[in-house]
Amino acid sequence: MAKTPTRSTPARAPESEKITINLGFVDLGQIELLVREGFYSNRSDFIRTAVRNQIERHADTVRQIVVRKSVDLGLRNITRDELTTAQAAGQMLDIRVLGLVVIAPDVTAELARDTISALSVLGTLQASDAVKAALADRIS
Repeated sequence: MAKTPTRSTPARAPESEKITINLGFVDLGQIELLVREGFYSNRSDFIRTAVRNQIERHADTVRQIVVRKSVDLGLRNITRDELTTAQAAGQMLDIRVLGLVVIAPDVTAELARDTISALSVLGTLQASDAVKAALADRIS
């Protein structure tokens, strides 16, 4: 009986990241009241809305900083091909991202160290433990 080959599906990056916050009892009580009265579906809905409102309030400032600092906004995938191309050209990359950085699983610690001079992530970095360790002194 022939064995049917299986295809592996590449891992998807999560669309959100869980954070923990501490709130005072009165603030939490007020949030609960708004949830119970139907203004928000739950606490998380309230907090996401509050965060979005603050981000929108400061949108112009964020845009100016992104332009001034040459920051990539959103998702930045760093592939083995990109790094080997940089290595062949003798280039070192200074990567600045506001959002999510995903360094491909096939990128070795050595390749990352040889091609990434600086990595600034305002958000989340997804990379192997070996790559994170190799870049530890270059991550800000």
